[in-house]
Amino acid sequence: MAIIYQAKKAVVVKPAQRLIINALDHLGQGMARLDGRIVFVPGALPGETVQVKLSSQKKNFSKAELQKVLEPSPDRQPAACPHYQQCGGCQLQHAKPEAQLRWKQQAVEQLLSHQLGLAQLPWEAAITGPEFGYRRKARLGVWYQQSKKVFQLGFRQQGDFRIQPLTKCQVLSPVLQPVFSVLLPVLKQLQQGRSITHLDLIDADGVAYVVVRHIAPLPASDKAQLCASWPQARWFGEAETGCFSAWQDSEPDLSYALTSQQLQLSFQPDDFIQVNAAVNQQMVATALDWLSIQPQDRVLDLYCGIGNFSLPLAQQAAEVVGVEGLAAMVERAATNAANNGLSNVQFERADLHLPWPDSGWSLQRFDKILLDPARAGASGAIEQLARLGAGKVLYVSCNPETLARDAGQLLQQGYRLTRLKAVEMFPQTRHLEVMALFEQV
Repeated sequence: MAIIYQAKKAVVVKPAQRLIINALDHLGQGMARLDGRIVFVPGALPGETVQVKLSSQKKNFSKAELQKVLEPSPDRQPAACPHYQQCGGCQLQHAKPEAQLRWKQQAVEQLLSHQLGLAQLPWEAAITGPEFGYRRKARLGVWYQQSKKVFQLGFRQQGDFRIQPLTKCQVLSPVLQPVFSVLLPVLKQLQQGRSITHLDLIDADGVAYVVVRHIAPLPASDKAQLCASWPQARWFGEAETGCFSAWQDSEPDLSYALTSQQLQLSFQPDDFIQVNAAVNQQMVATALDWLSIQPQDRVLDLYCGIGNFSLPLAQQAAEVVGVEGLAAMVERAATNAANNGLSNVQFERADLHLPWPDSGWSLQRFDKILLDPARAGASGAIEQLARLGAGKVLYVSCNPETLARDAGQLLQQGYRLTRLKAVEMFPQTRHLEVMALFEQV
């Protein structure tokens, strides 16, 4: 019998590359050029000379892993968090805060200028807040590591589905910081601790709330033990049915204040709220200033949520209509208006991405429009704005890519971009929100 030997293919080891980083993209990655193509390098900063290893190559760009910073930027700083290199919660702790904002704004400017064909953008001073301790709402993953018989509590690892076990998180508000020291010792003592998959943390104006999400019923003893471990917090359970139940005797009321407007807004654990309270206050003030609401104005607030912008607008306008896709949020917004004594605001439910109904609010005329869509943007809705006749449209965006797309539609409808502001809602991360004001030519 003949035995045929086949030579093994030689493993090609790609040499390390030396690159000069010239910018950050809108995802917070360093950008360089190699052989005529763009190379994205997470963890690298503009102005740095770095040593990298190419990890993937596409037709028009490559990705690389940062091996060593050969010549650091003067804006580089040690990360404040010991978990920074592994945790996926933050991406830019290695840069000074003022540099983070500057580079993120430059990345947004490059994106908007390219997409809209505008040589100059009307930037104004950015909205900023605390560098740490700002996050009033977050979801932590819970994982039981069978091999070590320990529970892990934290965010997902960068580029991975696994939990990065944390002992602290400096971007969480001080009210929520005790979660790690309090709960980690307790989880292993529970009868059904392994059925807990997530913890939702909420700081409602200084009161900590914890929503325990679990895939199997928890015995009363487990609930009592969790509540006793952090008596300053209010506790909810969320089982596989999707229903919330309060573990204390009475149903607690979650709310936050818009202090400048003397408003109090109630919400439920699953409702969307702006996670940075200090920045949200400034956003509301900017919206009122830019829209310059007059006593006779009729204002439309699209994607209105629980009324975060609608209620302050109603304090100054003749009439406000808020439109939202989720019935529960519409109900909550109406309740908030009633609780704050506002009778000149009404809320409607509609899927704004579909053709609007030929009745009611969609056939009326409005002087001003505010829209604050989710990351997917306002596709479907933005094309229908022209028929409403508004002189000003204020777009609050959490995704510069969809803002650029939707802004193009507004320019085609005869609007002009007149004011632009970066909103540092999430310091230490790659995310940047933007407020953009459009006015009819």
